[in-house]
Amino acid sequence: MRIRYFLILFLLGITTTYAQKREFRAVWIATVNNIDFPASSSASMQEQKEDYVRYLDKISDIGLNTVIVQVRPVADTFYPSGFEPWSKYLTGEQGKSPQPFFNPLTFMIEEAHKRKLDFHAWFNPYRATMNSDTTSLASDHPFFQHRDWFVQYGGKWMYNPGHPEAREYVLNAIMEVARHYDLDAVHFDDYFYPYKKVGEEFPDHETFAMYGDSTKQDLESWRRENVDYFVENLSNRLRKERPDVQFGISPFGVWRNSNVDPKGSQTRAGITNYDDLYADVVKWMRKGWLDYIIPQVYWHRNLGAAPYETVVKWWNDNSYGTNLYIGHALYKVSKWEDPSEISAQLDINKKYKNVKGSAFFSAKFLFENPKNVVQTLQRNYPYYSIPPSSLKMELEAPAKVNINNSEGDLYKGFKLYWKDTQKNTDTRKYVIYRYEDFGFGVLDGQFILDIIDRSPYEEHSFIDRTIEKGKKYTYIVTALDANKNESGRSNAITIKAGGLLSKKIKVIH
Repeated sequence: MRIRYFLILFLLGITTTYAQKREFRAVWIATVNNIDFPASSSASMQEQKEDYVRYLDKISDIGLNTVIVQVRPVADTFYPSGFEPWSKYLTGEQGKSPQPFFNPLTFMIEEAHKRKLDFHAWFNPYRATMNSDTTSLASDHPFFQHRDWFVQYGGKWMYNPGHPEAREYVLNAIMEVARHYDLDAVHFDDYFYPYKKVGEEFPDHETFAMYGDSTKQDLESWRRENVDYFVENLSNRLRKERPDVQFGISPFGVWRNSNVDPKGSQTRAGITNYDDLYADVVKWMRKGWLDYIIPQVYWHRNLGAAPYETVVKWWNDNSYGTNLYIGHALYKVSKWEDPSEISAQLDINKKYKNVKGSAFFSAKFLFENPKNVVQTLQRNYPYYSIPPSSLKMELEAPAKVNINNSEGDLYKGFKLYWKDTQKNTDTRKYVIYRYEDFGFGVLDGQFILDIIDRSPYEEHSFIDRTIEKGKKYTYIVTALDANKNESGRSNAITIKAGGLLSKKIKVIH
């Protein structure tokens, strides 16, 4: 059908560019230090809601399809929790609930889904403060209840990754959210063991003596094992209790340099995941613990120590079947000489088959728009694209649907009715495709009219209120499951929207 479509266009002298049907297009919304949202913790809850919706509308208009929202920035929360206090970045005082009371996380998820945006809940696993001052911590903060769980390093307090009880507590705190909210993914950034400070030793030697085994491993191997344990256990728990929720991590851009390990990249990075953050990201991908990875390749193409394409190619060759997306630094765009740097980076991504999308840090720069980067993204994302399915989750597509009825006119709109062809379906959403004249049957993003949630009823429906008089439209519906697996296309229905004097809609076939 697609070949026939292109042949018709060629004979008519018409050219077209198809949308990327499957692509991850995300932006991080950082709450720590109120980097992006909320703009101020002293703002009213209504003002904060409006601020968040303003972000979502901008993100949706640009053509992105995913928001990665920091919901637990420093062991405090943007939701009511049985483990940790309310975030000071939300209300101005840690432990203080929103007034009037509401659940910000529920609101944020629902508003994102209304706009066909996936919601990835972003957790920082270990960080507890942004400075050494603990006087502003809530009185019921775990820091005061379990002081032995925490260590201070680099002027900040954090859960000790080597303390078994601390690890378990944080795992349970994250699973609390995964169990009770309609998340699309759980997300970590690059903070595991902290970035090293010159002249300062991480204070975990006593913990190593208590819980490690110096006869079998050194301190650094033990640290990596602690992080491995955390990542593996969260992965297993999610797959057992929430198999519909993905697990993704955005590590520092370089795993190891090749001068240290021949399996590493041809880079000279001063920091690496494996050697400095004790994050063996390659192991996590090789073991299948992650659904996706977003290395933070926050460098321009000509950076000598870590050129953009060199780093991207290495991840492409070492992703082990894990969905690979690339993290881009919007916050650096204003400092880069070449105004087309982000555009060039996106072009490089397209050269590598395992690169399936991008994420951008951070959301506020979509409003600041350095060097017209918003226009760059809009040119690259002219149509909606469905995020990729995880290769680590269920890949069987749901049953297709059958369009069984329709009604309407130019005043009321055209209403489609359909049913699933099999009961007990895993369908979560339906994709409505609409075609004008040509393109019938081509399931590309430019033809997506809407994506709607599955209703609890046996019959489902959708109203198209955007039809224009005199035009001919063809509709097809597909089903999506939680992993974005898409069913085969339904039967098609073609209509003619009114005639010269008629307001009726005529079904052609």
